[in-house]
Amino acid sequence: DLFPGHPVGAQRHNGFLQGFGLKSNDAKNNELARPAEVVCMADSFGDRAKGQTAMENCLQKNPDINLVYTINEPAAAGAFNALQKSGKDKNVMIVSVDGGCDGIKDVAAGKIAATSQQYPLKMAAMGVAAGVDYATSGKKVSGYTDTGVTLIAAKPVAGVESKDTQVGTELCWGKK
Repeated sequence: DLFPGHPVGAQRHNGFLQGFGLKSNDAKNNELARPAEVVCMADSFGDRAKGQTAMENCLQKNPDINLVYTINEPAAAGAFNALQKSGKDKNVMIVSVDGGCDGIKDVAAGKIAATSQQYPLKMAAMGVAAGVDYATSGKKVSGYTDTGVTLIAAKPVAGVESKDTQVGTELCWGKK
């Protein structure tokens, strides 16, 4: 997870649980849902080193973890390091969020099973357009604005709208 009370962290955490079919909180709730199926939760602050420490601590609590959700790909890379050092990297699936170029490389390498790719340049452009619209017309944006997301996996996942890492690489942000 990111850290307690952060809206983005809570929405990603709770949205993952919901998508996985587990009991979760409403999208407007900034509390992290804690269904019984989740054996460990830890804050990574989106940081690789803290993600590794969080995974190490979770493995001490429950060495039979088989699925890991991370707030972003740096935290996923840290979790992978901890799993690899413990010899569990082949038996645990890691899923993440962001879709940066480094994260897509980790998906292609098999370190992350899938990531939900976002598009920050599109988000920024839409934000600027909304600001200009407000400045010229006084029209305020309200509610949720869908800026798009694509599930990226090594190969498209049957039964789930998804794309492969070639598409993910074409659309990723950061250093290619």
